[in-house]
Amino acid sequence: MSTIKAVKNTRSTGEVAKTAIQVVERMMNLLDALAEQEESSSLKNLAEQTGLHPSTAHRILNDMVACRLVERGDGGTYRLGLKLLELGNLVKARLSVREAAQVPMRALHKLTGETVNLSVRQGDEIVYIDRAYSERSGMQVVRAIGGRAPLHLTSVGKLFLSSDDAGQVRAYVTRTGLSGHTRNSITDPNKLEAALNQVRKEGNARDDEELELGVSCFAAAILDDAGKLVAGLSLSSPTDRMQADWLKSLQDTALQISKGLGYKPKTTEPGTSA
Repeated sequence: MSTIKAVKNTRSTGEVAKTAIQVVERMMNLLDALAEQEESSSLKNLAEQTGLHPSTAHRILNDMVACRLVERGDGGTYRLGLKLLELGNLVKARLSVREAAQVPMRALHKLTGETVNLSVRQGDEIVYIDRAYSERSGMQVVRAIGGRAPLHLTSVGKLFLSSDDAGQVRAYVTRTGLSGHTRNSITDPNKLEAALNQVRKEGNARDDEELELGVSCFAAAILDDAGKLVAGLSLSSPTDRMQADWLKSLQDTALQISKGLGYKPKTTEPGTSA
């Protein structure tokens, strides 16, 4: 055992990195091989297709099964896993949302002169994936595209939390502890639930200087063709410049983007016109 440890300790950082890249390459080769099969494929067949030793292919496939990238079928066969479908749908949704949102976002920014953000949920945070703003707005953009923020401290985050059931919200509270950023941050579970109930009632969400002092936000939901919440559109402004009538314009813009994704309202949305 000591000999093995000694050998490991003598490996350079470059060798470790090279090995890691090699594993990734082999994993991708196995995924490509599986993608070429209409049905499940045997270990022997996959090893032959990729040029890997069966024991090596078996070890990597087992790791991929654990990550749900691959599923094990009958008779020790393998097929692509549902995780790939989930990831593919996520990428598709984000790309199509950005494409559908760009022109309406610019129009809303031109109307208000304030920053317009497009965000999606990733775990317990929102991720900013696009933005329309100008330097003349006079408001510093603190979180760049790709930046993250906790769900309970943001208007878009509250939209996503309001779509969760009570058990999911409790789990979020337990995981995050509802840490705050400003004196206005919601850090009490009961206050969060009251805020989410308000979101469900009104169909929009607000951030009253909860993430940054001096900055307020409105948010409206963006839905896909199945009526699923896939993103949020928010309008950020210095609190003393925020105008209540911008909320209607924001909701109309979010609905326009949703329709661009194939969403068809069954009835008039709260605060919007179909």
